[in-house]
Amino acid sequence: MQEQEINSVKNKIFASAVAVTATLALAACGSAPEDEGTTAATGGETATESIDFKIGIVSDAGGFDDKSFNQLSYEGAKQAADELGAEFAEVQSDSETDFQPNLESLVAEGANSIVAVGFALSAATVESALANPETQYLLVDDAADNDFNGEKDAENVKPLLYDTAQAAFLAGYLAAGYSEAGKVGTFGGQPYPTVTIFMDGFKQGVEYYNSEKGTNVEVIGFEGGDQGSFTGGFAANDEAKGVAAGIIDQGVDVILPVGGPIYQSAMDAIADSGRDIALIGVDADFFETDPSTQDIVLTSILKKMDVSVYDALMESGQGNVNNDAYIGTLENGGVGIAPLHNFEDKVDAELVAEVEALQEAIIAGEVEVTSYLN
Repeated sequence: MQEQEINSVKNKIFASAVAVTATLALAACGSAPEDEGTTAATGGETATESIDFKIGIVSDAGGFDDKSFNQLSYEGAKQAADELGAEFAEVQSDSETDFQPNLESLVAEGANSIVAVGFALSAATVESALANPETQYLLVDDAADNDFNGEKDAENVKPLLYDTAQAAFLAGYLAAGYSEAGKVGTFGGQPYPTVTIFMDGFKQGVEYYNSEKGTNVEVIGFEGGDQGSFTGGFAANDEAKGVAAGIIDQGVDVILPVGGPIYQSAMDAIADSGRDIALIGVDADFFETDPSTQDIVLTSILKKMDVSVYDALMESGQGNVNNDAYIGTLENGGVGIAPLHNFEDKVDAELVAEVEALQEAIIAGEVEVTSYLN
């Protein structure tokens, strides 16, 4: 992957969002850092030794209990701190104005590595990194290239990126094969590449199913690029429910909401419809993180931020700091799809086998999945 290619696309889509983020003023913090000691349990055992190393993490406005994006990053960071015997501090952001002061509060606390969760923190993270070159910053889901010159803006930032289009492709193929209505839907929070990459991969998977099977399963809610159904934010609210209901009213029997808590609004719309509609989760395995989804979640498109955050911090804590960009793929296990859980008996075994074979074909390069990362 070439960073020039990544950021040329970001230049077109992220420009307005980055401009807002880059002008954030220093403001009051959201939640104060909380030190959690050095001997928390991992796998039932406590760390026997502590090291002179401190890990900090800053959430985006979704909070660490979003059962998705922030929560996974938090879990990976906490696990690394526990296993290393390192100090740990968390700071939750209530709004964008919290990003910069929250980062600086962790610097003041003496954090060696700071995890910034989400592309919305990119400008604030780069600013903090340039001012504190001895501190390592892990930036989840962004290349840290706010001037769009093809290079990250601070050497001490490690971008953690995920080609979720590959996993979404599998989910799209699965959804198309599962659908009896011949219509599946998707919608997102806002048309950022880290959102539309799910929707686009999903659409590609449905189209591949149609080409292989001679069918015409429709994708409702996404036309490609940044054209589709979006709620304008990432909150579970009436706007998100209305968008979901508008897609459901067009006859879909599978729906993919992309954007943290907005899936909860989709669940409300599903309940109101009175129809059997399957939900597809994103980032985490919703069946595991939110038991309320267990009767309707077909699968989840996994973005394994917990694993990549954990791995990077374990390296750093052991003295092997590596700030090269990481890209999660099907091949390296950085993305994937969750088990079918309660839908195992509802999905044809032949379709399951086809999805498994398709994953191997994507890894082998026999089936091409495109995204802003390639």
